[in-house]
Amino acid sequence: MKLLVGLGNPGPEYARNRHNIGFMALDAVASAFSFGPWKRRFQGETCEGLIGGDKVVALKPLTYMNLSGQSVGEAARFLKIDPRDIVVIHDELDLPPAKLRTKIGGGHGGHNGLKSIDAHLGTKDYVRVRLGIGHPGDKNLVADYVLHDFGRGDMAWVHDMVDAIADNLATLLKGDEAGFMNKIVRALEPPKMK
Repeated sequence: MKLLVGLGNPGPEYARNRHNIGFMALDAVASAFSFGPWKRRFQGETCEGLIGGDKVVALKPLTYMNLSGQSVGEAARFLKIDPRDIVVIHDELDLPPAKLRTKIGGGHGGHNGLKSIDAHLGTKDYVRVRLGIGHPGDKNLVADYVLHDFGRGDMAWVHDMVDAIADNLATLLKGDEAGFMNKIVRALEPPKMK
């Protein structure tokens, strides 16, 4: 069983925020694989389905970003899921918009959601899918930037990225991080001119 976590803040006022791209990705996955209905549990919303033969529990913590670990830790303990079977999808300031990287472990890079998950799991050895949202250029502007909606012009690449994640997630769940990233890069490449 895999635990697929999307990070964000609950409520309609946050739905289109840059910080909520993890929730957007999870919605795309749940839709693409016809997961069951969302239910409240583990201080979040969960739904379940199959991806490439793996049972997957999708989790959107409703604890607000800075306390995401409360929800993730509770789900991991209850479901007895090894940290290496946890995939966390989150926004990443240090990547340009529409870029994606995966990694296992490492620091939280100042991301409070990851910091909370590290604390509640007691380990950093889970898979992170880092979705680039760009940086405002000044660290004093970060809080306002991540809690601001994507611009109208950004929504095309956001939809393309979350759809590409859903289309290729089975590769990541099989443990092929490099293959997953390569497929996403190819999916997001602009069409070549003939």
